[in-house]
Amino acid sequence: MLISYQAFGLRSGLVLFSLLVLLLSFVVSVAFGQYTVPLHSVWDAFWQYDPNSIDHVIIHTTRMSRAVVACAVGAALAVSGVLMQTLTRNPLASPAIFGVNAGAVFFIVLFVQVFSVTALNDYIWIAFVGASLAGALVYGLGSMGHDGLSPVRIVLAGAAISALFMSFTQGLLVIGQEGLDSVLFWVAGSVSGRELDTILPILPYLGTGLFVALLLSPHINILLSGDDVAKGLGQNTLLLKVALSVLIIGLAGISVALAGNIGFIGLVVPHMVRAFVGNDHKWLIPLAALWGASLLLLSDVVSRFVLAPEEVPIGVVTALIGTPFFIYLARKGRKHG
Repeated sequence: MLISYQAFGLRSGLVLFSLLVLLLSFVVSVAFGQYTVPLHSVWDAFWQYDPNSIDHVIIHTTRMSRAVVACAVGAALAVSGVLMQTLTRNPLASPAIFGVNAGAVFFIVLFVQVFSVTALNDYIWIAFVGASLAGALVYGLGSMGHDGLSPVRIVLAGAAISALFMSFTQGLLVIGQEGLDSVLFWVAGSVSGRELDTILPILPYLGTGLFVALLLSPHINILLSGDDVAKGLGQNTLLLKVALSVLIIGLAGISVALAGNIGFIGLVVPHMVRAFVGNDHKWLIPLAALWGASLLLLSDVVSRFVLAPEEVPIGVVTALIGTPFFIYLARKGRKHG
């Protein structure tokens, strides 16, 4: 009993520490860039807004919305990565690697170029359809063969589907060059270019997805013990897997609709958090959301200074972080057979 209380205290402390890191990351994201805003101006912009102050206007018109998008997308990608790795029992699983993001990007670019769709709410449903199609194709290809689904096969299927949809996307860009600027946002991945008024209606969808994932965490923990054991304990494993699939695709679709194709957050963050709290999803899911938000906020800050005064797409920064980690996991998996 004493050990359980100590573990609870340590994990609660980790949550509080993660919240503090997220708050500091948010402040850094709002304050620093090509034009640095003094910290006292950041405070005043929230509590004593002056429309005649350049600092306050910059924060409210650009920096604030950018930071909110980074928090939302980082949390969505990290939690979808946790759920995907649990559902597939594959440590290399993530929305970007399994082609889900590429499918969502292709459908958004298709509807923007062909049907001139402009509403952000519409992008969410379009991205959901694209992500669903890509996920179904990856699962189908990964399950082919007499031995069924395997970690290696599903990773290869994900790489193939990602390449397929990205090729389709590039083909659309070549055909419709006049609309190139409007769709590069989703191809390269960026948390800028969104107004706060257009973002806020999307946040309830994200909040609902994260809340449902947290509600399902006890059932996910049972699922980890295997389908037979979970069924013996009264779990409807098929319904749970369907619910997790919908959550994964929904969270990935929201992230693509808001910020385009940003990879590796869903791969790296779950492993980072597991190193501290293990596989208990009651702690893993909320901490992954906090760490994913913080990591994407800090990646966005780095993207502003790598090639200053020009900005690097944030997807490039997350790739620089995630690619070595992916190689390490692949080599580790190969070593352990």
